[in-house]
Amino acid sequence: MSEQQLPVVVIGAGPAGLAAAAHLVERGIEPLVLEAGPAAASAVREWSHVRLFSPWGELTDPSAEKLLAPTGWTKPDATGYPTGGDWADLYLQPLADALGDRVRYGARVTGVSRAGRDRMVDADRETQPFVLHLTTADGREERLLARAVIDASGTWTTPAPAGADGLPAFGEKAAADRITYRVPDLKDPAVRARYAGKRTAVIGSGASAFTALATLADVARNAPGTHAVWVLRRGLSGSTFGGGEADQLPARGALGLAAKAAVDDGHADAVTGFRTEAIERADDARLVLVGEDGRRLDPVDEIVVLTGLRPDLSFLSEIRLGLDERLQAPTALAPLIDPNQHSCGTVYPHGHRELSHPEPGVYLVGMKSYGRAPTFLAMTGYEQVRSVTAAIAGDLESADRVELTLPETGVCGGAGLFDDPTAGQTDGCCAPAPALVRLGVGAPAAAVAEEASAGGCCGS
Repeated sequence: MSEQQLPVVVIGAGPAGLAAAAHLVERGIEPLVLEAGPAAASAVREWSHVRLFSPWGELTDPSAEKLLAPTGWTKPDATGYPTGGDWADLYLQPLADALGDRVRYGARVTGVSRAGRDRMVDADRETQPFVLHLTTADGREERLLARAVIDASGTWTTPAPAGADGLPAFGEKAAADRITYRVPDLKDPAVRARYAGKRTAVIGSGASAFTALATLADVARNAPGTHAVWVLRRGLSGSTFGGGEADQLPARGALGLAAKAAVDDGHADAVTGFRTEAIERADDARLVLVGEDGRRLDPVDEIVVLTGLRPDLSFLSEIRLGLDERLQAPTALAPLIDPNQHSCGTVYPHGHRELSHPEPGVYLVGMKSYGRAPTFLAMTGYEQVRSVTAAIAGDLESADRVELTLPETGVCGGAGLFDDPTAGQTDGCCAPAPALVRLGVGAPAAAVAEEASAGGCCGS
């Protein structure tokens, strides 16, 4: 079989992976989607209870819609906000079904290389097809060839730890029975019982942390004794709670306002400038967070760690990737998404050129393309795969014509500054200045009342 007759292998049957397959089909190129889970969007299903802050109108891909049209699929109301479960059931699974046997489930990719060439070998490298090793659900090993590889496997399976140094905090693994790295589904009675009437530390500063704080506050209104301790590595400012009404995605802005309400209403206290170094067991088996500055917070019953996600690059070790040393994103893309610079919808349009690597024919797309950078939107992934598939088809004119305008968050200044406890304490121009925020903390030495002022500025 010639290389042109080989399929383009797409790793992951999530939003970006399935959209990539739809674009390939539209261009007459045969895709093969390998999904480790038992159904489409297996990762999305793990947060099926969480409502997206993007509306339906930004969550479906145009080429995917064309593929779905003959099946009788009806596009959901563009103005509605689905949960992860809705997204999977009403769009992603139907799309996978429309692709038919082009999608294989229970197929976990364990390695990618060039046929007969490890990463050191130059000779005839680019003339060799890609070889992928995979393990099936029943434990069998398989090997297959591909003309190109699109890795859309995401970052969901590799959450970042609680430790501020990027490594698990001392004692974090031993306390695993009291720690989760996901937003708890507090509508599930069993999960709700775990947190109701308990004291829970929420570590993190993004949309997931906002969601956890808001849902814990809802439980607290009906279950006395429920309380959250919000642990932040940075200081408190107007941008701490997102862009609020200035966010061009209203549902995203509302998340931050809900987190602020949890603090204002006394259902959560905030601990600022706290970098977790250790997690210890108290005498009553509860957990104590210890900071690198020696601070010890009052014991908590549970810990929710929402400090971000990172890419699994282990199965790509024989591929020549060009990755930024900090973000683990493609080298040309990294400056465009660097959270030290971008947090305000200032990510520039990007496509196959920014997503290319020293190894021609391999692309990281979707959330995985962002490495450790946050704030990825589905519409970004759809434009990425449109450009990448055009490049694979040899249509460079279309591949280079990348157009994407992202909605601004209303949060201004580089997100990387958020880890600085003193950052964001000067007046700025973007986010509406929240009212006085009362801060209570576990350690008396850190108890303060601080006025939160809007920080940063919105210029791109």
